[in-house]
Amino acid sequence: MTPSPRKDEHYPAEVLTAEEVSALLRQCSPKAPTGIRNRALIMVMYRCGLRISEALDLKPSDIDTTKATVRVLDGKGHKPRTVAIDDGALAFVQRWMDTRRSLGLKNGTLFCTLQGGHLHHTYVRVMLKRIAAKAGIDKQVRPHGLRHSHAAELVAEGTPVSVIRDQLGHASLAVTDRYLRDIAPADVIAMGRCRTWTGEQA
Repeated sequence: MTPSPRKDEHYPAEVLTAEEVSALLRQCSPKAPTGIRNRALIMVMYRCGLRISEALDLKPSDIDTTKATVRVLDGKGHKPRTVAIDDGALAFVQRWMDTRRSLGLKNGTLFCTLQGGHLHHTYVRVMLKRIAAKAGIDKQVRPHGLRHSHAAELVAEGTPVSVIRDQLGHASLAVTDRYLRDIAPADVIAMGRCRTWTGEQA
């Protein structure tokens, strides 16, 4: 049985490197609409640290391309928050938004099917597993692992825990502290130390 979004959060943390994320992106077509969408979705989970449910509930209006922010209206505990998105990740999202408009999709969620329907978390898990195998990544690549990878990068860059708490949408610093202790120090050290995206381009 496919785990629910919440059960997925309880798997052991498997942090991905920037090179491994680039390898995932290379398995998604940069020209086909589904590939453009999947690349943008991966980048939102990875570079914004969103939970899969938060990413799949986003609407186009939640993306502020001028301020480079993403608005999460219904986070865990039904708490809204605004998170940062870097220019590199935003380029992937903008590419999908342009493609989405060209397909005549005006309403509904941002990361929708090509017919405008809601994208299911099961599809995302299967897609990540499939492209990870094609990329030769032997880690368990799950949606929440992209969130772990985001947190690990922030730690490696020396980001204050209070900022990480707000970015991840945790209820308290204690929750964030426990969360970060689940990430192996060796994996943290292996992460890139700069927030400038230098991998696969949109």
